[in-house]
Amino acid sequence: MDDPAAGRFATGSHDLPVSETLASFMTRDWAPSGKPLPARLTVAPYAEKRRAALSALFPGERLVLPAGPPKVRSNDTDYRYRAHTAYVHLTGDTGADTGTGAVLVLEPTGAGHDAVLYHRPRSPRDDAGFFRDRRHGEFWVGPRAAPAETEEKLGLACAPLDDLAGALRGRVPTRVIRRVDPEVDHAVPARAPEPDAELAACAAELRLVKDDWEIAQLQAAVDHTVDGFTAVAAGLARVTGMPRGERWAEGTFERVARIRGNGVGYDTIAAAGAHACVLHWTRNDGTLRLGEMLLLDAGVETDTLYTADITRTLPVSGWFTPRQRQVYDLVYHAQEAGLAAVRPGARFRDFHMAAMRVIAEGLQDWGVLRSAEDALDPESGIYRRYTLCSSGHMLGLDVHDCSAARASQYLDGVLRPGHVLTVEPGLYLQPDDLTLPPELRGIGVRIEDDVLVTETGARLMSSALPRHPEEIETWMQSLKG
Repeated sequence: MDDPAAGRFATGSHDLPVSETLASFMTRDWAPSGKPLPARLTVAPYAEKRRAALSALFPGERLVLPAGPPKVRSNDTDYRYRAHTAYVHLTGDTGADTGTGAVLVLEPTGAGHDAVLYHRPRSPRDDAGFFRDRRHGEFWVGPRAAPAETEEKLGLACAPLDDLAGALRGRVPTRVIRRVDPEVDHAVPARAPEPDAELAACAAELRLVKDDWEIAQLQAAVDHTVDGFTAVAAGLARVTGMPRGERWAEGTFERVARIRGNGVGYDTIAAAGAHACVLHWTRNDGTLRLGEMLLLDAGVETDTLYTADITRTLPVSGWFTPRQRQVYDLVYHAQEAGLAAVRPGARFRDFHMAAMRVIAEGLQDWGVLRSAEDALDPESGIYRRYTLCSSGHMLGLDVHDCSAARASQYLDGVLRPGHVLTVEPGLYLQPDDLTLPPELRGIGVRIEDDVLVTETGARLMSSALPRHPEEIETWMQSLKG
């Protein structure tokens, strides 16, 4: 028989027609959930302070921050859901219990704003959606929290998502984080791009200085990442020569990431040999060979969605060759110079330039550059042929956090206590680069660590993972035991 309800729900190749008898049978004889209300999340008071800070910037205006819908991977299959960063930061909600497509609305009042989180309530058993809708139905994706549960967990008023359209009506000036949820964009026509861009920038800038709760989450992400690197290093000897051994390294790390946290914070880079000269090598289909190195750039994302970002370049055999050690030593000393430049009051760009000066001078000593000073001149910058990109970025809920922040507050700003950033100089000596001596071609090295700016200097959050080449060799030999 034809199934008239089929068009109401997201469907796919697994769906079969539903008879009236089955539909009737499916909607009766279900026990109430009987679940006690959950405990208040520890993030709730911090998220409340963040909302208050955003509210103070936009008096009298409605602010709309969507979590976003699921993203299609292929046909009727979605990627694993990840809520939008600004929404997560201001609510503490990851979407694990509320489901997809929630929206935070800050409605202006005389005293500031009232915050309401709109999300889909638990699937009612008198509607076929709970077993028919493959994108939102409970039988397909699991149960959602009831509004009362979400309110208790987050300390935030909740309302059904179906009420959102009515809440967005009216002549109240409204700003939206755009290009996250097409339905929200359609419901609130843009007045001009500038007001919405300002909201996105301010929401990003709120994340520049991490609070104590965020710092603890980031430290947990770093600690779990150290576990992942250790698991990879411990198994290298067993998979040397294995086809697609890079994928073994990737999979080993990602298994730890899924056990310790939500997963990886970004696609893992497992680049062996000359693949390390490709900055974002994620194909990871190469072989791990004796005499070569593995550049592993990876980070665990916690269940609260904060990610680490660490890179180590490891000799597959456990020992550096003389040429590898030559390149590694230069990058190590560059990183040391970069780390020494991280302190409150320093310009954000200072640590990069400190590292690049060491790189340029080293390349001059090798005869690759004629003059480090000329190469470092902004009108030239030719040292970048061998290192190319910036030596670090802010870190938090996004691996490249706060990217929508204004340059004056971030790239051209100064470091402050509570900033968390990476310091990650690298040298990428391409295998076909005729400006290099043949013995250096095809060697890529990056060393990356996560750093917290403190009141008096900086703390290396990833200090548990060896960096110095001799420490790396000792560590790798100990793991073979």
